[in-house]
Amino acid sequence: MGQILVRNLDDSVIERLEARALKAGKSLEQTVRDILTAAAKSSREEACAEADRIREAISLRHGAGIDFDITAAIREDRDNEESYR
Repeated sequence: MGQILVRNLDDSVIERLEARALKAGKSLEQTVRDILTAAAKSSREEACAEADRIREAISLRHGAGIDFDITAAIREDRDNEESYR
C-alpha cells in the first residue's frame, strides 16, 4: 500500500479531523483514510464504463455475450474435471 504526506495543513483542519475521529471512535489516520477512500470512489459514469468494458471482454472471449449458456459451461467444466481423475 502506498503512503501520502500532506504538508501545510491548516491547524484548524487537523483539529476538526481529530474531533471527527474521536467522535467516531477511530484514529486520525483511519478517519483520513476513510475520507480519502470515499473521495476517490468511481463516479457512476466511470463504474458504468468499467462494467461495459468487462461485458465486452466477456463477450469477445466467449463469443456469446449475454446469451452465454452457463449451464453448458458448467457441464463442460465438470466433464473435463472428471477426465482428470
